[in-house]
Amino acid sequence: LMIKKIITYSVITFFSIFLAAYLFEGFLIWKFNGENEFSKLKKNYENKSGKKFDTRSRYEIYTDKKKTNNNIVIDITPSNYLAFDNLDLFPLSGISMSETIFCNENGYYAIYDSDRYGYNNPDKEWNSNEIHHLLIGDSFTQGACVNRPNDMSSVLRELSNKTVINLGYGGNGPLIQYGILREYLRPNVKNIIWMYYEGNDLIELNDELKSNILKNYLNKPDFSQNLIQKQDKVNLMANQLIIREKINAKERKRQNSLRFQTKQFILLKKLRNYLQFERPEYNYEVFKQIIDSANNLALRNNSKLYFVYLPEISRYKNNYDITKYSSVKKIVNSLDIPIIDIHEKVFKKKDNPLNLFTFERIKHYRGHYTISGYKQIAEAINKFISN
Repeated sequence: LMIKKIITYSVITFFSIFLAAYLFEGFLIWKFNGENEFSKLKKNYENKSGKKFDTRSRYEIYTDKKKTNNNIVIDITPSNYLAFDNLDLFPLSGISMSETIFCNENGYYAIYDSDRYGYNNPDKEWNSNEIHHLLIGDSFTQGACVNRPNDMSSVLRELSNKTVINLGYGGNGPLIQYGILREYLRPNVKNIIWMYYEGNDLIELNDELKSNILKNYLNKPDFSQNLIQKQDKVNLMANQLIIREKINAKERKRQNSLRFQTKQFILLKKLRNYLQFERPEYNYEVFKQIIDSANNLALRNNSKLYFVYLPEISRYKNNYDITKYSSVKKIVNSLDIPIIDIHEKVFKKKDNPLNLFTFERIKHYRGHYTISGYKQIAEAINKFISN
C-alpha cells in the first residue's frame, strides 16, 4: 500500500511540475511576444501617417535597390568581426562613399551616404581646417534610425555652425570606440565627445576583450592598424559580410514559422533561457583604463574630452538599479573629465521621458531615440560645451 501511494504521489508531482513548466513557458511567450506589440506599433504608424510601414528586411530592401543602384550597401558594424578568429585586420568602420542602408524603427529605412572612411558624415567635413566636434559612440551616435539632418551630429552642425565628424557605429563598445579614436583622430580636432550608452556598452566591452587585435590598442601605446590607408580592404571585408545578411534574413523567416515556434515551445526554450539568465559582470577596471587612455590621448592632441551619459529606455519603464549609473559617473569624475548627463539635462525634466524613445509603447523592445530626442540631446551638448 505504501509503495502504491509513493508511485501515485510521484506521478502527481511529475505531472504537476510538467504542467507548471509548460504554463510558465506559455507565460514567457506571452510576456515577451514583441511581434504582437510591434504589429500594434505598425498599425499606429500607418493610421497616423497614412503611409505603409516598410516591413522588408534589410537584405530585401538591399536587393530591391541593387537593381537600379550598384552603389547601395548595408551598414556592416565593426562588432560583426568579433565572430571571427585569427583576423589579420579588424575593420572599425563601414563601406566608404556608398549609399548605406541603416535601420527601421520609424516606418522607413534610414539611408545615408557614407564618407571616405565609411562613417555617417558628409564627406566634405573631413576637408575642414578645424574639426570642432568629433563624436565617438555606438548606434545612437551613428544616428539610428533617422535620416539627416535629424541625427545628433547633423543637429550639432546646425547649432554650432562648425565642422562635426561622427565616428559612431552600431554595436560599438568602449574598446572599439577607443580603437576608432586611435585610428582616426586628427591634430585639428578641438572637442572629442565620448557618447556612453548605459544600455549595453559595458556588456559589449566583455566581448571586445576577447579580440587580440582590439586589446593591442589598450596594451600597446604605439599600436595602429593604419586603417586610413586600408579602406579598400575594409570595403572588401564588409562587402563579404553582406552575404551574411541574406543568411540572417532566411534565419529570421525560419524562426517566425509555426513549425519552428512549436518546436521551441516543446523544448521549453524560453524557460531554459530564463533559468540560465545571469546578470552580466561589468569590468569597471578596464573601462576606467580605456577612458583614462582616451583622455590622455585627447590631451596629447590638444583636444578636450567630454563624456556624454546616454540613458536607456528601461530606466523609465522598470525598477532601475542605479549601481551602474553611479559607478560609471564616479569613474569619469575621478579622471576629472566633464560629464554631460543626458538623464539629468533632458529626460528627467520630461513628464513622460518615454516619448523620446521610438518604442515607448512596446513593453519589451529597446528602441533608439526619436527625432525630437536626438535634437534635444544635441541641444544639451551644444549648450554645455558653449558655456
